[in-house]
Amino acid sequence: MDQLNVKIYADGAKLEDMIAAYKSGFVSGFTTNPSLMKKAGVADYVAFAKKVVEKIPDLPLSFEVFADDFETMEKEAEKIHTFGKNVYIKIPITNTKGESSIPLIEKLQDKGYSLNVTAILTIKQVEETVAALNPDVDNIVSVFAGRIADTGRDPIPYMKQSVEICRTKKGANLLWASSRELFNVYEADRLGVDIITCTPEIISKLKKVGKPLEQVSLDTVKGFNTDIQTLGYTILTDQEASESVSK
Repeated sequence: MDQLNVKIYADGAKLEDMIAAYKSGFVSGFTTNPSLMKKAGVADYVAFAKKVVEKIPDLPLSFEVFADDFETMEKEAEKIHTFGKNVYIKIPITNTKGESSIPLIEKLQDKGYSLNVTAILTIKQVEETVAALNPDVDNIVSVFAGRIADTGRDPIPYMKQSVEICRTKKGANLLWASSRELFNVYEADRLGVDIITCTPEIISKLKKVGKPLEQVSLDTVKGFNTDIQTLGYTILTDQEASESVSK
């Protein structure tokens, strides 16, 4: 892990998981989104965000706007910006009508706000986003590699090209979003991606990095055995088992 250059951000909206990840020392930042907040049962978005900033004051935190019209998005962005100096405002690359967010991104960049432009899946979207960014502001360009893969496409060429595009603009940090497995961290690092988001489940696997495969094999069998004992299933009758032992 010490040899990796890619930064690992925790993706989630459960405060206890975020604090645990913060204390683990494995992560360099945090991202959230409305779907994760719904899943976590967050009832008060502003109160939740402020609590996160209070508990994690020294690492990047991304909070997303909720509105679907750009005028309201801008007002929300202004409020989110006040949450803390370490806060990035997540702006989806389009609204639900498919209208581009680029004009809003440009306006927010003129204000000096750090953005996390999210839900990007095409190279054209990467190009338009990077072109709109202010080189004097630190920003994140979130490309959903996992969702690209979900369509049956290899995300590696997309991410490789995105790295090249982001390197043309100072302050444009490429983020590999929607990771699916721990190995994605190594793929992202190999390509030169700046950041990758990981779920708590993936982050928990980081302690297995470098573990001997023989030990992983044994642990797997032990896990199967524990579940077998819990289930209480049998294949052989008592008589068949007795006959097997006697032989």
